[in-house]
Amino acid sequence: MVKVRDDHLTDDGSVDIDAWVANLESLVELRDVSQIRAACDLAQKVETETIANHAQWNADISSLQIGMEMSQVLAELHLDQNSIVAAIVYRPVREGRLKLDQVRQQFGPEVAKLIDGVLQMAALTQAQSASRMKVLGQTEAQVEHMRKMLVAMIDDVRVALIKLAERTSVIRAVKNAQPERRLKVAREVFDIYAPLAHRLGIGQIKWELEDLSFRYLEPESYKKIAKLLDEKRLDRQQYIENVVDTLKNAIEGAGIKCDIQGRAKHIYSIWRKMSRKNIEFSQVYDIRAVRILVPELKDCYAALGIAHTFWKHIPHEFDDYIANPKENGYRSLHTAVVGPEGNVLEVQIRTSDMHEDAELGVCAHWLYKGTDVKGKDTGYEEKISWLRQVLEWHDELGDLNQLMGTLRQDVTPDRIYVFTPDGHVVDLQPESTPVDFAYRVHTEIGHKCRGAKVNGRIVPLSYKVKTGDQIEVLTSRDAQPRRDWLHAENGYVNTSRARAKVAGWFKGQAREQNVLDGKSMVESEIKRLGLQKLNIVNIAKELGFSELESMHAALGSGSLRITQVVRLVQKQLSPEDRFEDQLSLLPSPQIKAVDGSEVYINGVGKLMSSLAPCCHPVPGDKILGYITQGRGVSIHKADCTNVLNLKQNQANRITEVSWGISPTHRYPLDLAIKAYDRRGLLKDITILLANEDVNVLALTTLSQEDGTADLMVTVEIESLQHLGRLLNKIQQLPNIMEVYRHQK
Repeated sequence: MVKVRDDHLTDDGSVDIDAWVANLESLVELRDVSQIRAACDLAQKVETETIANHAQWNADISSLQIGMEMSQVLAELHLDQNSIVAAIVYRPVREGRLKLDQVRQQFGPEVAKLIDGVLQMAALTQAQSASRMKVLGQTEAQVEHMRKMLVAMIDDVRVALIKLAERTSVIRAVKNAQPERRLKVAREVFDIYAPLAHRLGIGQIKWELEDLSFRYLEPESYKKIAKLLDEKRLDRQQYIENVVDTLKNAIEGAGIKCDIQGRAKHIYSIWRKMSRKNIEFSQVYDIRAVRILVPELKDCYAALGIAHTFWKHIPHEFDDYIANPKENGYRSLHTAVVGPEGNVLEVQIRTSDMHEDAELGVCAHWLYKGTDVKGKDTGYEEKISWLRQVLEWHDELGDLNQLMGTLRQDVTPDRIYVFTPDGHVVDLQPESTPVDFAYRVHTEIGHKCRGAKVNGRIVPLSYKVKTGDQIEVLTSRDAQPRRDWLHAENGYVNTSRARAKVAGWFKGQAREQNVLDGKSMVESEIKRLGLQKLNIVNIAKELGFSELESMHAALGSGSLRITQVVRLVQKQLSPEDRFEDQLSLLPSPQIKAVDGSEVYINGVGKLMSSLAPCCHPVPGDKILGYITQGRGVSIHKADCTNVLNLKQNQANRITEVSWGISPTHRYPLDLAIKAYDRRGLLKDITILLANEDVNVLALTTLSQEDGTADLMVTVEIESLQHLGRLLNKIQQLPNIMEVYRHQK
């Protein structure tokens, strides 16, 4: 990149603005050159007044020169005129020598908004320094600065690009500054802005920021590699020229237009490769490198074939970033070959469009951002979407010292973007709910959540949020997390972050209370599902607990889910287990499936069977068969009063039966529902049952004088797990007090 202070200074040290503007026009189209000159004049006037009024004023470089150099960087990135004007006057505004209102009045609201966004990004530097001094974390003010900066980046990517240009200009200027100043700037650039340039795909800025910051952070390593590069620079240059001639003649001879250049290897990338692979300088394959630019995609692979025809390819040193682009959108073919004289040579091959992408990144797509859907450039949108991901910097980590690692991590592109009531953007994973949102914003908001509004309307906490929703969390001072949030089938919490926060809250409660709560959960679920005579101690052992109390404590703390217990209850009642018991008890069992049913009858031939209407057994229940006269076998629950009486009086007609291996039929049972009476209650229940594909056989309602209603619904279900899911769904309806399986 061209440096303003080297090329546009007059003999007396002042800036030749006319020459600079002429050069700027050669880089980017300017709609109004007079505005550019006016910005330079204003910045120069402010600087002159400052020097006149502050005899001790000292800076690494004048703010005017910094602004002009920033503008030149932005022009090389093909940004618009408003960005360039904002860059010219940014430093005087930042230094408090020029009012933002004056900028707004003279250059318009868009320029002022860009500068304001960059000023908010400057808070990142202050917060980073403060975080090093304050080990325990950031102040609320620092967090707010971070949020403003991130929201500004989301609103307009030009803000981030102007800030990158400013940091590029500053790190160029600190060569003669105090060592402490150089280190501070270098650390900030290396930790934050070089990775940001990389993720935006702006290679020409990324390489420079990395090399300059590395120069100050690791001066000895930098000098060592620079010296090794200089020792044979002329020989290497002659070598590359010969390679370029050879490849150019061969590729153009094949009818492919091409532009081939030697590619400079950056010092930091050499050092990183040496460190990562634990190799010496002589083993870095791409010290000698060329880049081939061709018109079309198919030409890339044709050129690759020509290069491999001339020189032997080095195994495991080929990368196809065209078929598999990097996360930041970079596309190119990379190969290493044993070139002339036995020297290793790296060859990069890409189209001119890919090269522009690699050098300019998001800026290469700037002009397309306003096009219609058909013409929309996905590269630009993908890079902008990553900017939204950086909202996690302070929300997830809190500590800015971890920010650098986050910048270098891959992010998930499939996200949902919602708004807070204040208009801030929060990103969530798909299927997130208002509870997930509450915990994403702040743990305490999640703990105190009691309801939510989406776009001004109250919604259930199981509502699935969508991109563009504005979410307001309704909280209560005395509210606490609810245990049913941890039940996956309820759909309240769908992110691991929120689930861990809820479980963590319960885990922090007193063990005695957790034991009581866990025991209550088990008893309530057994009653709800209509189960009896279960060996809960054995279930606890199967779950790995030495005692029942420990299982209750785990349930109470949230580290164990009640659905896991129910799953083992189902297993305890499974047909396979009962088969083994029966085989051990019966001398010569004959286990046959009755045609048209799903009940196996032991010790008898084929008989008709029917489910007893007195107890309505379902798969999972322990059952017994009663051999009737002329009506086959009547299937009862094992604890049914009628079958127990029959067992005493007519024991010879009681037979062992078991459920089929894979039941597909549905079985009738009664559900008891108690609710606060309201209009539409019955409608909501029947709609839910219909949506759950549950067949209703009978339904009765009885309104009470105290304003409540008792409902009895006979439904057909498939299994205990199906029953559990259905009970949970009904419980979530408004005004429902209690729902459980009714036992006659």
